[in-house]
Amino acid sequence: MSILIDERTRVVVQGIGAQGTFHAKRNQAYGTNVVAGVHPKKGGTTWAELDVPVFASVAEAVEATDANASMVMVPAPFTKDAILEAYEAGVDVIVTITEGVPAHDMAVVYNTLYPRDADGVHQRAGRPALIGPNCPGVISPGKSNVGIIPAEITMPGKVGLVSRSGTLTYQIMHELNLAGIGVSTCVGIGGDPIIGSSFLDVIERFAADPDTEAIVFVGEIGGTEEQVVGRWIAEHLPDTPVVAYIAGFSAPAGKQMGHAGAIVKEGGEGGETAADKKAALEELGIAVGVNPTDTAEKMIAALGR
Repeated sequence: MSILIDERTRVVVQGIGAQGTFHAKRNQAYGTNVVAGVHPKKGGTTWAELDVPVFASVAEAVEATDANASMVMVPAPFTKDAILEAYEAGVDVIVTITEGVPAHDMAVVYNTLYPRDADGVHQRAGRPALIGPNCPGVISPGKSNVGIIPAEITMPGKVGLVSRSGTLTYQIMHELNLAGIGVSTCVGIGGDPIIGSSFLDVIERFAADPDTEAIVFVGEIGGTEEQVVGRWIAEHLPDTPVVAYIAGFSAPAGKQMGHAGAIVKEGGEGGETAADKKAALEELGIAVGVNPTDTAEKMIAALGR
């Protein structure tokens, strides 16, 4: 099995310009069922490069093709509206690749997709899965690829991989692949301050997937989400091989490094540095690599390969 996407996933692409076309063609060539494109001024035409219809709205595309996933590659100023359009059309999985989306826009999106209940808790049950923004997407090797992850560096397997960083994930996937270890699903959740899905959202899905037998998660400086998910893993998955990597050991406090969310607040309460996170996870019994290669090697060893 896999999570979020598989061979039954039917993808509509929002953003059919040069980048959207390039990556949609690669996804289609991999075997992903790309069923439509969306462009408000090109409805009723054919997306020649992929030989699929173009609709003026996501709602029209869903009605005509039964699309259940969307890949959003529109420019940042239009991303909020694109995500909300996919949500209103009933799309189950919305993968948002676009970077530079304003935090205020994402706050509106998050609170619309996941409204609070009477106790102030964001509701996710029965709601669509939003991945990203500013992420590489999702791949279930051998089944479907929605985003920009290079499919040639991985293969089907039993390791679930979730990451805030794209390129670091590619290296870990590649090194696992060289060792003959495949991936059930890889999810790039994105590195912005406000994203649709957290580590815990994804890892809970891995825990429920009978074919995911081990987990790698790749975090980075900023916030304390890695500690939260570490405690959940220690409580709920004590017998599952889990390896983590935290990027940013040399990052100075107060300086943004790479992703918009990768920043250690000056004068904060602690826990946001790579060293803090590594120590906290190791106390919980989770192995932490010091670089991507070491992370892959620790998972290879955990699986007895």
